[in-house]
Amino acid sequence: MTSLGVSNSLSAVLVPIGWVGAALAVICAVIAGIAVARGAGGLSGGAVGLWIPTTMLSVTASFANEWMPLVAATGALVAMLVLGGTVRAIVSTAQAPEPAYPRSNASTTPAPAARKPAAPSPRTSAVGQVTTSTGGLALTRPVRST
Repeated sequence: MTSLGVSNSLSAVLVPIGWVGAALAVICAVIAGIAVARGAGGLSGGAVGLWIPTTMLSVTASFANEWMPLVAATGALVAMLVLGGTVRAIVSTAQAPEPAYPRSNASTTPAPAARKPAAPSPRTSAVGQVTTSTGGLALTRPVRST
């Protein structure tokens, strides 16, 4: 088989693999952009981590001088990361917290009184043990008979 025949046989296999890789890379890029916009660092890192091997699949089409899958995969990631970062910046500035006290009356407003934490209340359980509730933690101790 001549080199032209080998090239045609390889391009018949590698170009579709490249397009599938580019499609998967675009999906990963969209997920990464949404994750950046929501502020989910782990999800965006995972999506970019999956984008890398799918983009490597799109490189296979370049063996047949088909560069469009690689360009689409790379362009999608760049576009989605920029778009996600822009949306995140807009949303975070729109949701800026208001100060607890107005600035003009901050010096005349009294500070709120500090509260003492309530003492845990002992309760007797059905099996003769005293249970003390401390927030979400229950401590159990046996009852001493006198």
